[in-house]
Amino acid sequence: MELEKRRAMFRRFKAANPRPTTELLHETPFELLVAVMLSAHTTDKSVNTATRKLFPVANTPQKIFALGVEGVTPYLKSVGLYRAKAKNLIGLCRMLIEQHGGKIPANREALEELPGVGRKTASIILNMVFGEVTIAVDTHIFRVSNRTGLAPGKNPRAVEEALVANVPKPYQKDAHHWLLLHGRYVCTARLPACPKCIIADICEYPDKTPPRELPASDAPVAHQARPKKAKLRV
Repeated sequence: MELEKRRAMFRRFKAANPRPTTELLHETPFELLVAVMLSAHTTDKSVNTATRKLFPVANTPQKIFALGVEGVTPYLKSVGLYRAKAKNLIGLCRMLIEQHGGKIPANREALEELPGVGRKTASIILNMVFGEVTIAVDTHIFRVSNRTGLAPGKNPRAVEEALVANVPKPYQKDAHHWLLLHGRYVCTARLPACPKCIIADICEYPDKTPPRELPASDAPVAHQARPKKAKLRV
């Protein structure tokens, strides 16, 4: 995709949603870390269902670790693979307490050593908590990047590297959120809402959904996420 098209794409995303953010409910960096870790292979809605119950009871490494695996497991039943994630969550809290004084480490290597934390989760934390320019790639971003021609790649790491190279610098900090929300609400897997897409004329996807095939329901062209708990206390 040509540079001018890439610039136009992100100008439109920014105009439609000037301050994009995650839909995972959180108030602190630690709550965000827990929510992102739990979100692997499940929906944000399912994670929010779990954390609405968990965080009022325990929302620090020390309090969650005190619950233990058996104590935390019932709170996570709305989340996919909840038993494995319960073990990872307790292991994560233990490592934060024993190796990092209960604080979230500010570098990728240390983050990825935490149980249940992979490259995608680490990238989100580095971006949202520490202000680094990172672009985490999930299934929605992978799809949008390939379909539009913005950053084609055969695997998430290849797409991530292409995004870092192709997204204009002024937009890199928020690119993850714009692309994720676009993939979740507009450029969906089965029937993308191409006739109502704000970047349809820029997108290089050859098999766009014709207007006659789009269901009558109104697909959003932009989504302003407004989580109830949006502020970080760093």
